[in-house]
Amino acid sequence: MDHDHMHGMTPPPPSTSMMNNANGSSSSMMNHPHKMMMHMTFFWGTNTEVVFSGWPGTSSGMYALCIIVVFFAAVVTEWLAHSAALCRGGAVSRAAGLVQTAVYTLRTGLAYLVMLALMSFNGGVFLAAIAGHAVGFLVFGSRVFKDSGDRKIADLPPSGCAC
Repeated sequence: MDHDHMHGMTPPPPSTSMMNNANGSSSSMMNHPHKMMMHMTFFWGTNTEVVFSGWPGTSSGMYALCIIVVFFAAVVTEWLAHSAALCRGGAVSRAAGLVQTAVYTLRTGLAYLVMLALMSFNGGVFLAAIAGHAVGFLVFGSRVFKDSGDRKIADLPPSGCAC
């Protein structure tokens, strides 16, 4: 592993818990010396792991697919945040309440997946997530595509329901 970017600082030695597992054999990190380490600062490049181990890998095509998936996950998150199913005031039935809960759960899960993708610290993934949220808000939450006769819309929506 290259530590040149650390300007002379030596990395700490691996702990004994990393070196030995419960039955005394070496851990998977020691068996796989070329395993990719997690970045702790933003970096640019296609060789990254996002959410799942080994995905997208080293292929530029898979990296492009990763960027597209993160972008659309952010757009769908914004769509769900501004959907009528989530924003209906006072559900009149239990079924409507269950639909609201399902939409809210899906939106929250997608938002957490986008956040986990950002934890790859890849600059392209970061820009894709920001662009996806921006496009999603532009299309589904802003005044740009709404009739002036629609309901009253605040300049910035609250974090919960933006209707």
